[in-house]
Amino acid sequence: MQLANPFVYATLQAKGASRIAMSGLKSPLDLVRSRWVTAPLGFIAMSLGCLLAFNVGKDVAQVLFGGSQAEAHVAPAIKPLAKPATLTPPAPPANSPFVVKSILKIDEPIKFGQFFWDESAAKTGPIVVTVDLEARTISVFRDGHEIGAAAILKGYGSKPTPTGMFPISQKDADHVSNIYDAPMPWMLRLTNDGVSIHGSKVERGYATNGCIGVPDEFAKRLFGVASLGDKVIVTDGKRLGVGQPIIENHAPAPTGPAVLAQQDS
Repeated sequence: MQLANPFVYATLQAKGASRIAMSGLKSPLDLVRSRWVTAPLGFIAMSLGCLLAFNVGKDVAQVLFGGSQAEAHVAPAIKPLAKPATLTPPAPPANSPFVVKSILKIDEPIKFGQFFWDESAAKTGPIVVTVDLEARTISVFRDGHEIGAAAILKGYGSKPTPTGMFPISQKDADHVSNIYDAPMPWMLRLTNDGVSIHGSKVERGYATNGCIGVPDEFAKRLFGVASLGDKVIVTDGKRLGVGQPIIENHAPAPTGPAVLAQQDS
């Protein structure tokens, strides 16, 4: 075997050491500290930290909320309440005395001071009176048949005629108002504060203090057929036709300032 030249061997050792010195890696520890090895190790450490944090959070959630897994609890949607069923009151039978069976044949609007009266369709039966403030008319029904109709006067402004269903509580053929000292012939009282139906001079431009004024002759005939307790229904724009109930199952409550304020009595 041929031995290497000592001078050449020493030269090669010197060159190798020089290359190692130039790369800055003096030992394996220097290789670990280099950035090419440090970066992957940092990523691994960060991943282990995240995993540890997740497991710790999971354990905390199990302690606080119970169960094998920490799950988000979503409140169930609130269902809307079912709308209560509306009960429709049964319609009165067709032969009821409080259902419109016929109306008077009137071919034109009723003028102030004018009235109609015909009892031939019903000689007997209960009486119900209706008043429409908007149309300014009054109708008298007996056993469901209209036997009388007339134009009316009504109250305005601070003393309007109240609406609602009122029983006749007093009859006085020669009544005189103790407030206005005015005659109120054939008076049928509707309220305790003085609202009533009575004979009046029914002409355009006139009004009452809340009462229902009708022509004197009409008032006399109505006075003759009406009895205490008979119902007077006052509305403001309600029209009745054949087959419709005159008295509803639930009559409207009296309204209007005239119910509260003192009127002519």
